[in-house]
Amino acid sequence: MDDDRARELLQAERERIERALARLGHEDDGELADESDAANLASDLYEDEFDAGRAEDLRGQLAAVERAESRLAAGTYGLSVESGDPIPDERLEIVPTAELTVEEERRHAR
Repeated sequence: MDDDRARELLQAERERIERALARLGHEDDGELADESDAANLASDLYEDEFDAGRAEDLRGQLAAVERAESRLAAGTYGLSVESGDPIPDERLEIVPTAELTVEEERRHAR
């Protein structure tokens, strides 16, 4: 894959992740919270836990972007980190942070 195209894909992925991270958290609806309402507290707790899990997932995705950017700088972007085999451009277009070939990914999933 062309380095410029790889940079473009990784930048778009970084921006998508950073926007998603910025959107996490409660939106203030202007109403005072009724702390004696167990349903409200449970709902808030659920949202907090969901957001924490989502933030962790997004931080992992951001780390994958950073690893891909490092591989690009080192000249190894587009090669499997496991075998060194080329990762097809079609896969990188869909998953710009791919570190393994499809076959390797399947083996790891088992």
